[in-house]
Amino acid sequence: MHQYDLYGIGAALLDTEIEVSDSDLQSLGVDKGVMTLVDDARQEQLVEDLKNHMVTASHACGGSGANTVIAASYFGLDTFYSCKVADDDNGDFYRDNLAAAGVGYPKALHNAASGVTGKCLVLITPDAERSMNTYLGISAELSVNELDSEALEKSRWAYIEGYLVSSPTGRAAAIALREQSQAAGVKTALSLSDPMMVQLFHDGLKEMLGDGVDLLFCNREEALKFCHTESLEEAAQALRDHCGAFAITLGADGALLWDGEQEHRVSSPKVEAIDTNGAGDMFAGAFLFGINRGMGFAEAGELACRAAAQVVSQYGPRLRPEQHAELLEQVANA
Repeated sequence: MHQYDLYGIGAALLDTEIEVSDSDLQSLGVDKGVMTLVDDARQEQLVEDLKNHMVTASHACGGSGANTVIAASYFGLDTFYSCKVADDDNGDFYRDNLAAAGVGYPKALHNAASGVTGKCLVLITPDAERSMNTYLGISAELSVNELDSEALEKSRWAYIEGYLVSSPTGRAAAIALREQSQAAGVKTALSLSDPMMVQLFHDGLKEMLGDGVDLLFCNREEALKFCHTESLEEAAQALRDHCGAFAITLGADGALLWDGEQEHRVSSPKVEAIDTNGAGDMFAGAFLFGINRGMGFAEAGELACRAAAQVVSQYGPRLRPEQHAELLEQVANA
């Protein structure tokens, strides 16, 4: 009997979103459109340089994996999340956010060690692009100790955040989770997470994938970089060596899906994008909800594209709780 539909693992980060201009990024020396790992001093300097922008900042418990699991929970899945927070105000805030979203987590999360909970500055430019500067803090120490084998064995799916590849102990935890899932008959899903992660940690991601996962999530740029090609068709073919099925998001062009037997192209609703932060995370959460509830890949992809389009049309990496039910109604009536 399954207690959880989805068990996730990832870095726990307190997201702070700030609206900036392209000239701000240039003057700050921030690489546009990717996630850059920084130390505490660099992040504090960025906060100081952006202090005049902070009045419009918004805060949320985040991290890619958490965004996906929380979305899946709001859609209606029973979810569980392994992460690592510190014994500080941000750690308390993070636990409260998980609980408010109906996400279970290991009891050990209440016995947090001293340190600093991870933080991510998400800089949003007028073209809706997000540029992330992440200080992992105690999340860099995420390890196999944060796994809850009992909860995992009672789950249908395990979801692994690709960002864990940047931490040696996090990568080991991701590999252990995949191996334990496969031994227990739990289906596995992994997201490549970010083009910079693929570029810098290609071999580490291959190690995390091992002999293959059941479902791989990535966007077009990540797929091309991972497969060392400039052809989407070639990448789609090469990815089959690493997974039983995949979902490649294509931004405004929707998604390319492979269910293990045939490909599907799904279109995306036309919206005015103002903030792309969290689009891929939302796509994965909605898609995992769909296939957990018996949808075919095309139908799950339609829901996921609608959800991602809704996210990019408003600020923040997640939707309001009631918006998930509205999306399900839209798909049902389509």
